[in-house]
Amino acid sequence: MLFAAAPYIAALIRFGADPVQLEQSGDAYRVESAIFSVVLSLAALAMGLYSRRLRAGSGGLLIRFSIALLATLVIMAIIFYVVPGLFLGRGLLGLSAVIAFIAFAAMRIAFARLCEEPFFRRRLLVYGTGRRVTGLAQLRRRSDRNQFSIVGYLAVPNDPVVVPKELWIQSEKPLPELCEEMLIDEIVVGIDDRRVEFPIESLLACKMKGIMVTEAIDFLEREAGKIRLEALNSTWIIFGPGFSRSRLTELGTRLLDIVGGATLFLLGLPIMALVAAAILVEDGPSRPILYKQCRVGRHGRRFQIMKFRSMRVDAEVAGSPCWAQKEDPRVTRVGKLLRKIRADELPQLWNVLVGDLSLVGPRPERPEFVKELERDIPYYRERHIVKPGLTGWAQLCYPYGASEHDTREKLQYDLYYVKNRSVLFNLMILMQTVEVILLGKGGR
Repeated sequence: MLFAAAPYIAALIRFGADPVQLEQSGDAYRVESAIFSVVLSLAALAMGLYSRRLRAGSGGLLIRFSIALLATLVIMAIIFYVVPGLFLGRGLLGLSAVIAFIAFAAMRIAFARLCEEPFFRRRLLVYGTGRRVTGLAQLRRRSDRNQFSIVGYLAVPNDPVVVPKELWIQSEKPLPELCEEMLIDEIVVGIDDRRVEFPIESLLACKMKGIMVTEAIDFLEREAGKIRLEALNSTWIIFGPGFSRSRLTELGTRLLDIVGGATLFLLGLPIMALVAAAILVEDGPSRPILYKQCRVGRHGRRFQIMKFRSMRVDAEVAGSPCWAQKEDPRVTRVGKLLRKIRADELPQLWNVLVGDLSLVGPRPERPEFVKELERDIPYYRERHIVKPGLTGWAQLCYPYGASEHDTREKLQYDLYYVKNRSVLFNLMILMQTVEVILLGKGGR
């Protein structure tokens, strides 16, 4: 609403009390203000400004919004060129951008202070101290916990102890009475061994009092955007929602892949030509420009992925595959830039068009790694029930993975995507990938 109001406020400031100009601003600027607000909102979305996973401080927010504003001005200029009747005027457009910037900064400052108020935070009581609730204890960042505050952990007899004792709540009171006394809004249940006495009656009494009762795995999925492996079991997958196959989703995803992939391929042709020229200049015409590598796709089917070569030709001269490391000496000078902005992956748009890849999905791994990871990491095989993708939820939420530990962490985000995937979710991921590319996040 503030973005839509910006052109009107700009017109009022610029034209003052001129009744003719004010009447024009009220009648003729409706379409322009709507376009301006939509374009700016989408640009802000692409820069991660509506993401709950955003960790940037005030400076980072303003930098991201400045980039979004710049992109908006460029897009509006293109719209004015294509449809001259929508021309807003350079002075008015610039003033609208300044007003939008001030409005954004004021709104974010007010919102951040409002979120700090205890009244707007849910008070949580965690029932259990074992392995299933360790994910809650790891949510230490203020941005991770700006919607709730953990009052404490209630120890359960015979339950394993992982959470430090200083976080425990010591009380002999019945659970409903304790929750009422401590003003609890939600109980997160994370008992490791369900064979012990389970407080059905107490939890039912709390539920009837209006207190939410949530499984630890569901709570972490909702708040962290991932499915914790230590709390995951096959029963939860079988009987819970999600992990479904919808023909409409499959059709919409494939249509998005074809239209989006073809559009990006055509737009990326000039960039790919420059990349090919840069590789030729650095390594000479005798060295290959493209690099093919076997990857594992949907249902374990293997295919050849194409990339611009960013490493030396003899990067794996011994024939043994290995992870790319930080400051990897095998990466060429051109390759460092390509991997930073993900330009080395542009040829994979061809894999999208032929159906090996999707625009969005878990990143495909090499067969040698997949064999080991399926053996060592539970539920790793389940990520292959969908097509791998050019970008994905894990790529947005976690940096480059170069070890089994990183792969385990990224799998939690991949499983969240597989469970909740939809065409709209894919569009959201594609939009937010712009931030990853522009800011060079996670590249190696």
